[in-house]
Amino acid sequence: MLYPDLFSDLEKSRWNMASDIPWSTFDGTKLTDEQAITIKMNAITEWSALPATEMFLRDNQHDSDFSAFMSIWFYEEQKHSLVLMEYLKRFRPDMAPTEEELHAVRFPFDPAPALETLMLHFCGEIRLTQWYRRASEWHTEPVIKKIYETISKDEARHAGAYMRYMRRAMEKVGSEAKLAYAKIGLLMASAGKAGKPLHPTNLHVNQSMFPNDTVQSKLPDPTWLERWLDTQIQFDKVWEARVINGILKQLSTLFDRTFESTADLNRFRKELIAGMKTPPVAPAAA
Repeated sequence: MLYPDLFSDLEKSRWNMASDIPWSTFDGTKLTDEQAITIKMNAITEWSALPATEMFLRDNQHDSDFSAFMSIWFYEEQKHSLVLMEYLKRFRPDMAPTEEELHAVRFPFDPAPALETLMLHFCGEIRLTQWYRRASEWHTEPVIKKIYETISKDEARHAGAYMRYMRRAMEKVGSEAKLAYAKIGLLMASAGKAGKPLHPTNLHVNQSMFPNDTVQSKLPDPTWLERWLDTQIQFDKVWEARVINGILKQLSTLFDRTFESTADLNRFRKELIAGMKTPPVAPAAA
């Protein structure tokens, strides 16, 4: 089982909201209304770990080890929402999300293949790591800078934990897992070509509610994410390249093969498909 070791490792890295966040250094002159709104939107978005956890537990009933790990992931993701809300309650209480706004992002996700979902969230953690690093740079108020820096490191550790479960699945089911990872990895690393950054919170997850079936569509301002990325924290091509390179680097390690570009990953995906279609060798005559 991976859960006991992951629990121990992540426990050692756990931060304390009371003592590790420098609340006393707050400088109100360095926080604008515009910035406070983005903090609120991120707090609500992080709350969507709740329906995501419900999805993971439903679709992984066959895997008690991974389901147990969800207790850690859920706790830490909800803590991200909580620390952002605590910031607003202390310094901009008028911007703190309401219980109704938080509950709006809790809606059912359609069942999906467990391996693809695992890879999707692995890529999502890599992307969030970079989004929050950039957010920390964009802000000038010292407390929120520290908060974003802190939760960015959590997201990176979560990606590492998902990676261990991905490797374990490869050992169990081989090519099926490899193909699932290559397919979703190619999708998530091709975000620039898709015209928008792909992340689990802006993907459609409930066909009966389409088109209002993304986490972002349930926010008080469904258009905030693109504005936050494009004109506020300015997550440009250089930062996007860090996301893509992060995905390719991790998959290179996972598959023990070098991927310099999405084209390399696509070739590997096609090789896997071709290999899985190879007809079985006929048994030799007695």
